[in-house]
Amino acid sequence: MGTAISIRLPDELVIELGEIARETERSRSYLVQKAIEAYLEDMADLQISLDRLHDPADEVISLDDMKKNLGL
Repeated sequence: MGTAISIRLPDELVIELGEIARETERSRSYLVQKAIEAYLEDMADLQISLDRLHDPADEVISLDDMKKNLGL
């Protein structure tokens, strides 16, 4: 099991969530959990990208060089 939390959502979002839950035969809790997991993964990827972008030790490769490396 897990820890229960309480959140407030706009009525329209709850309606949409309920419709998707019925269509997919999944619980609303399951869908909310999967949505949060996907969001957190995306945010982690974004943070890694930003860290690399601002890392002066990370080599910058030109588009032409990248194409050559990929054989394009």
